[in-house]
Amino acid sequence: MSAEGRTWGGRFTGGMHELTREYTAGMDRDLWEFDIAGSIAHARMLGRQGIIPAADADAIIAGLETVREKFRRGEIPWNPELEDIHTHIEAALRDLIGDPAGRLHTARSRNDQVALVNRMAVRALCDDAAAALRELILVICELAERHAADPMPGYTHVQRAQPITLGHHLLAYGEMLLRDRDRFLDCRRRVNVMPLGSGALAGAPYPLDREMVARELGFDAISRNSIDATADRDFVAEFCFACAMTQVHISRLAEEIILWASSEYAFVRLPDAFATGSSIMPQKKNADVAELARGRAGRLIGELTGILATLKGLPLAYNRDLQEDKAYYLAAGRTLIPTLQVFAAMLPALQFDLARMHEAAGQGYALATDIADYLVKKGMPFRQAHAVVGGLVREAESRGCELNELPFEVYRAASPLFEPDVLAITVESALDARDIPGGTAPRRVREAARELRTLVS
Repeated sequence: MSAEGRTWGGRFTGGMHELTREYTAGMDRDLWEFDIAGSIAHARMLGRQGIIPAADADAIIAGLETVREKFRRGEIPWNPELEDIHTHIEAALRDLIGDPAGRLHTARSRNDQVALVNRMAVRALCDDAAAALRELILVICELAERHAADPMPGYTHVQRAQPITLGHHLLAYGEMLLRDRDRFLDCRRRVNVMPLGSGALAGAPYPLDREMVARELGFDAISRNSIDATADRDFVAEFCFACAMTQVHISRLAEEIILWASSEYAFVRLPDAFATGSSIMPQKKNADVAELARGRAGRLIGELTGILATLKGLPLAYNRDLQEDKAYYLAAGRTLIPTLQVFAAMLPALQFDLARMHEAAGQGYALATDIADYLVKKGMPFRQAHAVVGGLVREAESRGCELNELPFEVYRAASPLFEPDVLAITVESALDARDIPGGTAPRRVREAARELRTLVS
């Protein structure tokens, strides 16, 4: 491409080296929809303010509408010599309407143009992520209500701890994902500030109506500082963090699905539609969807680390390093949103072995805390009760039995406060006893599911 053909070529006399052209090419070819929308709003404002002739503004707007349709039909090929999506659009516009196309860039720098497109793209990704999270949370709410009274073992340190319900366990992920959704909505609020009109860094010497452009493009406010508006990529880092945190939460859920599907747990059977097999072992059914989601958490952590590393040493205002921002947020969105969608489809298809989970809920001395609480309710200090029940656990281990299989005489020897009704402590009674807000009692689980559903509806 000749120096004259480039948008910035007037200063240059020689051609660009092919390697330089390839190395500096933009990564924004998928952002044409946002750039065209921004350009239409800018052109309309220029015409209305009398900054360019109204007839030229009308021609530019009509031409850009045609260019948009050409992009939608795939009729505009990518030309590496045109550097980025902005130049592709301007070149296509010039081919359609001629010289008036040259007025489009009046009162606009590529710096504030890029900032605008980035904000519009990240805003849309925030909306997509929040919508996908809403659907996944609603799936979890439905499963939680269905399994509100189905017991399973709760774990700490990957050791059986106390009985809980499957519904209560699933709602823990619902709470995580609700926070994630809130993060995207909060990020969107900070994204939604319109930078156009900031110029390269110092503003524009024209009577711009920035509020008009902001209204047309759906922004809540306009930027207050032209330097910050062109240099700010906090919203990219924030979006990447929200993606990474969400994927980490999904990774934790994926890890549990992987464990539960193993023969050692056997709490869940994987549906064929969300599993793969082995090329050598015919019996295998692998949780590849869950494993890939777990692995892709590393990719999203990498996108976050990448944008932070890019930003950490940049002086004000714009530097070409910021071209890399799109690679981070586009990759983050492409990784996270399909993950949320596939989990929303997979979770209802999981086949839980409720009988096995119920049986496991009462094993491993999981009722020990309830027996200690029994003594506390009889007046014994908890620390003393803890020691007494610890001795009973030790006795049960020596006999190779569960606590409810110990003879009552062993209980009475440990403390005269024990009555025969201690042997009536069961998984169900342990669940029912935790009938407080946030507890695992079935009615509280149903209550929490309804509340969570309301929060995202």
